[in-house]
Amino acid sequence: MSKKLIIWDFDGVIADTEKIWLQNRMELINEKFGKNWDMDTTISFLAGMSDKTKKDVLEKLGIKTDDVFWKEAILRDLQKIVNGIMLTPGIEEIFKLQDFEQCIATGGTTAKTEKKIKSIGIEKYFPPEKIFTADMVAYGKPEPDLFLLAAKNMGFERENCFVVEDSLAGIRAGICAGMNVIAFLSCELYNNLHIEEEIVNIGVSAIFHNMKDVKDYLLRKL
Repeated sequence: MSKKLIIWDFDGVIADTEKIWLQNRMELINEKFGKNWDMDTTISFLAGMSDKTKKDVLEKLGIKTDDVFWKEAILRDLQKIVNGIMLTPGIEEIFKLQDFEQCIATGGTTAKTEKKIKSIGIEKYFPPEKIFTADMVAYGKPEPDLFLLAAKNMGFERENCFVVEDSLAGIRAGICAGMNVIAFLSCELYNNLHIEEEIVNIGVSAIFHNMKDVKDYLLRKL
């Protein structure tokens, strides 16, 4: 039995934080550009992407952001991290499994990701060499670059990798990378039938709403 690699997304999977970062960007867009975006609009354009990719998407929509905008966004994010974020229930039982290698591949920056990891106390599972972030690749999710980088650096072929994702952008990135994709839909943003139908339509059948089921699935795949 050869070991397999679990590649974890962070926001919305390890912790239900995607909604926090999207809320911060939505509020900034409305404040700085006089827009009236709601959360549904924000999700439809920006969910599951790195800030670098978000910037490109906004520019295509005619919203040209600058470094000041993104520095303010990060400052607001860091304040939320200081206030405390919560680890997804049941996930640490998977982190403890000895049958898998595990790493994180997230759309966040390295500095922000390290702060998030320390905030929820999982740095013992994920030292720096097991953390891969959007600032390490030219193109973030939905492109496959980040997952391919993680697999290469961890020493695994793509067919032996499991990507655990919550967003459509991340799921598409996992599919494009040729990896086994697990959709985790417990977080507030994506826990709805509409998203689940889209995920099924793009070819993912491993869809779960709690970490016990994710763990059972992974162990069956050994």
